[in-house]
Amino acid sequence: MRAIIIGAGIAGLATALRLHQIGWDTLIVERAPQRRGGGYAVTFGGIGYDAAERLGIVDDLRAKAFDTTELVYHKSDGSRRFALDRATIAATTGPRSITILRGDLEVVLYERVHDRTEIRFGTTLTAVDQDDHAVRVTLSDGTIEEGDLLIGADGLHSATRALLFGPEEDFLLDLEHKVAVFMLDRRPASIAPGATGTLSSNGRTAAVISIPDGRNVAFFGYRTDHARPGEDVGTELKRVYGDLGWVIPEALAGLARAESVYFDTISQVVAPSWSKGRVVLLGDAAWCVTLFAGYGSSLAVGGADRLGTELAAHPGDIPAALAAWEAAIRPEAERKQKLGRRVKGVYAPANPLVLWLSLLPLRLAALPPVRRYMTRRFIKG
Repeated sequence: MRAIIIGAGIAGLATALRLHQIGWDTLIVERAPQRRGGGYAVTFGGIGYDAAERLGIVDDLRAKAFDTTELVYHKSDGSRRFALDRATIAATTGPRSITILRGDLEVVLYERVHDRTEIRFGTTLTAVDQDDHAVRVTLSDGTIEEGDLLIGADGLHSATRALLFGPEEDFLLDLEHKVAVFMLDRRPASIAPGATGTLSSNGRTAAVISIPDGRNVAFFGYRTDHARPGEDVGTELKRVYGDLGWVIPEALAGLARAESVYFDTISQVVAPSWSKGRVVLLGDAAWCVTLFAGYGSSLAVGGADRLGTELAAHPGDIPAALAAWEAAIRPEAERKQKLGRRVKGVYAPANPLVLWLSLLPLRLAALPPVRRYMTRRFIKG
């Protein structure tokens, strides 16, 4: 059996690894000219952690994971509101989860699978044809590939989804926020090594994450409709954040020296079905819960793992396997999407009172009795 996977991100690589475990051959097609790195930090747990254990990559993930020594919340003038220490942060995430950069999660998956599958970088999907026996794809390099299954793991702006399911605007739910993430070439002096500093003011959030290995990530998320015509990421961020102090000017200056930047709207994908014949969508291409829910990487790996399980359980019956897979994963994805839509209202609120209320649970978590209760709850769970 052979699968053609569009996208060499977390979802695509995890799928290739899981399918290799059940004896499938795979081809990964990736539009980027080379593998990407960096990205924002994610808390990886839940079904993703369970899947990582079955995939045999937990130790590799933990080797690249990091603990935040202190999470400091700042006022708009840069002064401290309050802070969470390492123990409190651990109590809020639980023992079966890790904090890791998205790019490092990709590295672990890539290192496990790159010699077990062909990966064509700088290549895109241009056409798809399928029947009851096979699916055939035409690629931008002029080749035509045939397989038993086509997997669209090509993210929020999926070309697979556009070709097979319909135009993007039919599936994207705009949550009226934008995000920009990039690596800084130096750590701002006011951010302690291994600490994270964050600030929310008038519908805007900014954070700088110091990774213990010396890398640093700048994160900007803010309420907006769309970019103004002609504005690039640097122009827009300076317009939105230009009146703020703290480390904001230093981080914005670092944008000009960044090798790459992730810059996009925060949108969910709402699709009534994730498969059509021998074509299936997986990861953000199918459900995109957004960073508001904070579960996208876990769902991608967990979804890939379950897809392999159902394909193995339904040998030769692709439609039955895809139906069983969607029935298993969709409830979890929809729960996280609902969470993301709720969080939208309190993420970077413009109202100071709403901001104070949104931070109150974190303030309470820093109290020793609350922290001990949360730790006991995770252990029992």
